[in-house]
Amino acid sequence: MQKQSVTVLAPAKLNLSLDVRGLLPNGYHDLDMVMQAITLREQLTLRRSDALNVRMPGSFVPVNDKNTAVKAALAFLDYTGLLAGVDITIRKVTPVRAGMAGGSADAAGVLVGMNELYGARLSMSELCALGAAIGADVPFALLGGTCRVQGVGDLMKALPPCPDCWFVIVMPSVGVSTPEAFARYDTMGSPVHPDCQAQEDAIRAGSLTALCAAAGNALEHCSGAKETPAICALLNSHGALTSQMTGSGAAVFGVFDDEAKAKAARAALQKQYKKVYLAQPDRGGARVIYTRPARPRPAAR
Repeated sequence: MQKQSVTVLAPAKLNLSLDVRGLLPNGYHDLDMVMQAITLREQLTLRRSDALNVRMPGSFVPVNDKNTAVKAALAFLDYTGLLAGVDITIRKVTPVRAGMAGGSADAAGVLVGMNELYGARLSMSELCALGAAIGADVPFALLGGTCRVQGVGDLMKALPPCPDCWFVIVMPSVGVSTPEAFARYDTMGSPVHPDCQAQEDAIRAGSLTALCAAAGNALEHCSGAKETPAICALLNSHGALTSQMTGSGAAVFGVFDDEAKAKAARAALQKQYKKVYLAQPDRGGARVIYTRPARPRPAAR
């Protein structure tokens, strides 16, 4: 029986570390990162349709040919040759211009959802290849969990699960443009170059303390996000083991080893910032939610 609709959860991500190692021959920056999927997730509902429709209720993200969800749907239909469309509704929770790959999560969710909805049976490798053409973070959004990611996001190595912890994530009042952040890095450089190998080793050893000691973001000092130091100071004052910007910004997060401390920190930060989130590590990437049909009630006697 053909599925008529599917629901997909697509996690956002944090950069537990991010280093810029130089430029590649193609002109892109050569990155070294440890990336972590988190339990802040976009929710997508996809339904069979003859046309392509994408809706994002309550979101100001434009739905046009530059939208990652639209790009993903078109790429999927082109690759599979399906003469079909899809009706997509995305409930966005990830802030925009935050460095948390919300747009990439949407694209990953569309690819996974359409693969299931139409029974295309594309492999993870095929989905990642489609995703890489849409955005550098889409392959990670598909794979999820904890990964060492290098190059332009195309070289991924799955790691053991991140040690148990809590993340308090704060979105400043102003977002950051990724191209502008990298342009400033090219001009300014950075005094911070985290040891991503040390962080990988810490994850393999299950040491949250060592993971935090090796954390850092080479883009933080040139991102142009003026609120980052104050947010980090607040997170640290409430018990964060470490705090830093994620991706090219502007969201900032603190790592906590205690749920009560994390919740107290969230409550404190909410007094100054509108968008504050509490999350934990997520062990997967974009995936379909399977729900069992309700059992019929026995007839009354």
